[in-house]
Amino acid sequence: MAGVWARRLRAAMWHRALLLLLWLALASVQGLYFHIGETEKRCFIEEIPDETMVIGNYRTQLWDKQTETFLPSTPGLGMHVEVKDPDGKVVLSRQYGSEGRFTFTSHTPGDHQICLHSNSTRMTIFAGGKLRVHLDIQVGEHTNNYPEIAAKDKLTELQLRARQLLDQVEQIQKEQNYQRYREERFRMTSESTNQRVLWWSIAQTVILILTGIWQMRHLKSFFEAKKLVGNRRRSEPPLPRNQDRPDPVGNRTRSGP
Repeated sequence: MAGVWARRLRAAMWHRALLLLLWLALASVQGLYFHIGETEKRCFIEEIPDETMVIGNYRTQLWDKQTETFLPSTPGLGMHVEVKDPDGKVVLSRQYGSEGRFTFTSHTPGDHQICLHSNSTRMTIFAGGKLRVHLDIQVGEHTNNYPEIAAKDKLTELQLRARQLLDQVEQIQKEQNYQRYREERFRMTSESTNQRVLWWSIAQTVILILTGIWQMRHLKSFFEAKKLVGNRRRSEPPLPRNQDRPDPVGNRTRSGP
């Protein structure tokens, strides 16, 4: 009996501990925000399939030196949003207010660059200050406002659920197509790299063969030159001193002083 109560007590303690950890995790969750200064640009890379809608919601807060807190920005302070596709083409470039929403549709799969910077050069109140930007980027079916769609099209709960499933299936198909596109590009890159390695190996082999042939010819000519010099010296040995040399007439002559 005591063992049963002990197990129940341990289970209750584990349950409370898990609830406490979950509460702490939820309490520490905050939205994405970043700080930018005057004339500073902050960019993000978002991997997006083709023909996919992207929605970005943002709001700005300006640092107040008196209260030493971030307060909502004035209406005159705005943000410039610029989006580039993987090819470097500008998809969106527009000036927005201190709080707004930007949307665009991708036509090329890959990494899209989303950059934001403030019009601080026009605002003397922000000169030398610090701005906090809260940003939320939604991609694909997450951009749909299903309660609004249900109210507009007068859909039942079952119809709305079916609509959500269809949108999710469509997004999954786009993701699969994008993964196939990445796989194809990776395969092409691998084949190109393998070909370059093969040609470089062939070039190295040819260079080594030519270098070996040149060295052999050079050494051969060097040894032949040495051999000719040695034969010439051996063919004409010097005569020893005090030795009789035959005279062409028949008289013997003596060499020496």
